[in-house]
Amino acid sequence: MLDEKRLKILSEGAKYDVSCSSSGSKRQNKAGGIGNACFGGICHSFTQDGRCISLLKILMSNDCHYDCKYCINRCSNGTERATAEPDEICKLTMEFYKRNYIEGLFLSSAVVKNPNYTMERLFDTVKKLRTEYHFNGYIHLKGIPSADKLLIERTGFYVDRISFNVELPSERSLKLLAPQKSKSAIIEPMKMLAMDKYYDNPLKLNRRKDFLPAGQTTQMIIGASPESDAHILKLTEYMYRVYKLKRVYYSNYTPTNFNTSLLPQVQAPLIREHRLYQADWLLRFYGFTADEITGEDGNLSTEYDPKCAWALKNLGLFPVEINSASPEMLIRVPGIGVKSAYRIMQARKNAKLDFCDLKRLRVVLKRAQHFITCNGKFMGSKNEYAIKNLLIGAEINQSGEQLSMFGGEAGFSALTGEL
Repeated sequence: MLDEKRLKILSEGAKYDVSCSSSGSKRQNKAGGIGNACFGGICHSFTQDGRCISLLKILMSNDCHYDCKYCINRCSNGTERATAEPDEICKLTMEFYKRNYIEGLFLSSAVVKNPNYTMERLFDTVKKLRTEYHFNGYIHLKGIPSADKLLIERTGFYVDRISFNVELPSERSLKLLAPQKSKSAIIEPMKMLAMDKYYDNPLKLNRRKDFLPAGQTTQMIIGASPESDAHILKLTEYMYRVYKLKRVYYSNYTPTNFNTSLLPQVQAPLIREHRLYQADWLLRFYGFTADEITGEDGNLSTEYDPKCAWALKNLGLFPVEINSASPEMLIRVPGIGVKSAYRIMQARKNAKLDFCDLKRLRVVLKRAQHFITCNGKFMGSKNEYAIKNLLIGAEINQSGEQLSMFGGEAGFSALTGEL
């Protein structure tokens, strides 16, 4: 059994990987099995920085062969090393699950010896969990770039999700800070896992149902290299479109004990990571493009969210009449999300809507009132400078209050992702 000392080392080493969302799998329990990842089988509990705490999140080993300058587990660092065997990971997962500590497993590893050796050990672990320990709960595996493609493919039938982390937004930064890694080694398995044969061919034993039912994700470290938000979001947009990713995660760079002029000595402001997640939401659900939501300098505004920033740059398109605007235009209004727009479209079929109706429909009027009219009536400010200050003030007030889970504009917005 994995002892407490090694468990602490391996769990501490895994905390820097944030690409472990547990939603999206439909893997059901089987007769005689333990665990269920189908919808309610995974309980979502998140820390303030967005990490899911319902998973056993652990490294198989932190004894890395690589020397990435930004990583605490780099081979040149004098950190304490530990390695777990496949059976130890399996037993720990089963014991934690039975005690209701976890709902699933997020398994990663440093590159031990070489990529194939490491990937084989990860494969052995998840295969044992499924076939010998009969665990049918959620499993997210961090893949090892440069490992054999057949090995990666075989692993995909035993896990719910795989992530191959891009880590740095450009090939130049990757060569500079992680010379043993390459862009092609990371991109190739992502490209392979996005092939149509895993998604669109119903004649191959329904492979999509069994192969990576929760898809693949990736992660980028923000602030360790000089790329702009526009560069990051264009790469994100491309990966969503071409590699069919479920999520792109952004991890704010945390300085390690390695002093070099190649890395910043202070942590980047957390607001940048927050803004990138907001922009990512707009890319995935609101029909925005990366070019639309970044500023003239290529970066996102720190004063207000990307949707407000876009609206302020395009004031000539506003105000829009709430009773006649298209759904595509409604969701571009700050304070109106996808669900709110749908409710507006349904409600206005029966009667003309006014501002009181919008409040009942959960529209965030503190933002929206500057960009809409109801039956020709306008309640916002017509002064651009005043609008900016009011939007900044609304955001400060929202972030300074405790969010309500069941009531209030801020609480609803936080739960649904509406901007």
